[in-house]
Amino acid sequence: MTGRWQTAIVMIAVLGIAAMASGRSLHPQRRISRAATTRNSSVWPRPKVLEAAKRAFECGHDAGLFRQSLLTIIDYSLPSTQPRLWVIDLAKRKVLFRELVAHGRNSGDKFAVAFSDMPGSRMSSLGLFRTGEAYWGRHGWALRLDGLEPGFNQNARDRAIVFHGADYVGSRSIAKLGFLGRSWGCPAVRRDISRSIINRIRGGTALFVYYPEQNWLNASTFLRCGSRPAQSVARR
Repeated sequence: MTGRWQTAIVMIAVLGIAAMASGRSLHPQRRISRAATTRNSSVWPRPKVLEAAKRAFECGHDAGLFRQSLLTIIDYSLPSTQPRLWVIDLAKRKVLFRELVAHGRNSGDKFAVAFSDMPGSRMSSLGLFRTGEAYWGRHGWALRLDGLEPGFNQNARDRAIVFHGADYVGSRSIAKLGFLGRSWGCPAVRRDISRSIINRIRGGTALFVYYPEQNWLNASTFLRCGSRPAQSVARR
């Protein structure tokens, strides 16, 4: 065996030992997958929520509703004192943001327990949304949302349900109230992070709002793609 081959074999062995010592694979895809499910599992949504969100996203993507790999997830089954909003790049298997997010005033206090798509309800809505255009409004830099699920969030535009920043989202509100301040149904985040998130997810990406509400779980087109054509969902 030549010296060159001996050197190559030694280098491969060293790399393998180093990878095992650091808990990493020599294959990038496997390393990313493991990070998403074990080492960084606390950073990601709970598995059942993530799987439901991915299922809804894939259904909408196949119907031509989304052209980017970005998926925003809100898990309203968690208390408002916990970060329960994630922005995920599915292609890179990477969490871009994990943040606090407020729910509607009439949906609950610390926990959201009631949801509606009715105008004037001041409740949050469930289901799959598509992000629209960003604009300057009374909340500052905000993002319009289009609800894609009739009966659950299709009135988002008419209700002026938008993604925006708010002063009542943050540690001060939690210290004062024991929970975040609440919106009129909008998903509101910390004001100092809102513009960064809006600029990242604007323009036709997916936003999925989860809660184990049985009527929605049973009726959602996007959670059981194929039961009726997703293309029939009204677009704006």
